[in-house]
Amino acid sequence: MALIVHKYGGTSMGSVERIKNVAQRVAKWHAAGHQMVVVPSAMSGETNRLIALAKEIQAQPDPRELDMVASTGEQVSVGLLSMALNAIGVPAVSYAGWQVPVRTDDAFTKARIESIDDARVRADLAAGRVVIITGFQGVDSNGNITTLGRGGSDTSAVAVAAALQAAECLIYTDVDGVYTTDPRIVPEARRLARVTFEEMLEMASLGSKVLQIRSVEFAGKYRVKTRVLSSLTPPDIDLATEAESGTLITFEEDEQMEKAVISGIAFNRDEAKITVTNVPDRPGIAYQILGPVAEANIDVDMIIQNASVGGNTDFSFTVHRNEYQKAIAVLNDTVKSRIQAGDIVGDPKIAKVSVVGIGMRSHVGIASLMFRTLSQEGINIQMISTSEIKISVVIEDKYMELAVRALHKAFELDQPAAA
Repeated sequence: MALIVHKYGGTSMGSVERIKNVAQRVAKWHAAGHQMVVVPSAMSGETNRLIALAKEIQAQPDPRELDMVASTGEQVSVGLLSMALNAIGVPAVSYAGWQVPVRTDDAFTKARIESIDDARVRADLAAGRVVIITGFQGVDSNGNITTLGRGGSDTSAVAVAAALQAAECLIYTDVDGVYTTDPRIVPEARRLARVTFEEMLEMASLGSKVLQIRSVEFAGKYRVKTRVLSSLTPPDIDLATEAESGTLITFEEDEQMEKAVISGIAFNRDEAKITVTNVPDRPGIAYQILGPVAEANIDVDMIIQNASVGGNTDFSFTVHRNEYQKAIAVLNDTVKSRIQAGDIVGDPKIAKVSVVGIGMRSHVGIASLMFRTLSQEGINIQMISTSEIKISVVIEDKYMELAVRALHKAFELDQPAAA
């Protein structure tokens, strides 16, 4: 049979009873003859609790020490799951990231995986054991424990699947797949049976919380067949039924998928807009503004430079809302006087709404319909960004849900998929 990787989120591991359910599900796959590797998250709420404890000690925790603290949540999960499997007669062994080892760079709290040594894992699999590996963490070249950032267990699971050349990586979560948009905002949202890696990458980067963006990047780069499905179904559900449930993230684009002009509406209210006014319009000015921002390890998303008027222009970009004040400080400290710009102004109350779909490649009028729909709802567009399969707009935060509902209806995503 095949080598399969399972990943379970914090909700799936949220109690002793749920951990026992995970063990029953893994045991079912193991009994069917599959070699099983499991990557669980910390128990629901545990990472937040650990970070809060750290901040009670130190308002801005030292990143290395914060990783030391935050990584312990996953270690509890793997140990408990291994015990649960052994208790029902399934041989299992747990490993922390540094024991495998999962090698990363030294960017504490947001490290990137560089390599995974699979020798120890393969030896255990050959001996018939289920191998359980902590998600979210690894070890740098100096032996320091590192973490991959929030949602990093998804990335760990896909990276492990890539290293082991697994047949499939199943991401178990508290939802039963990828939807056309968040059902909490649009109750008529539909679950997608299939979505391409390109679409999933755009959705993840644009705010969809189903999968962490780096996990999708990994899956696409190493062509790891990935499926998102629910862990809240009965653990003894028929294996064949479970294996075909949820949403398959695929490499292939077929005719049926391209019939759907738009696959989903993504949104993100965790962004803030910053504008540097009266910027001299000369070569290299974008680098002079964004270089110091990048050096401060702040990710920039959308960027717009207005047309030059009298040799000056306004330069706007968006950052994560949590890094808004830091970015403003960087600009005031290192940029404003250097380039002799005007004011630095910002708005932390914005939202980004995007339409995504590979059908945009072969259909025209998508932007027109999107802009008309927002106009009819009285929603002003502040910024626009496009790619081959997505259009994103920045709007006032208070209009986000209205925009999502209106666009979902305008693109007929509430209608059943064509047979």
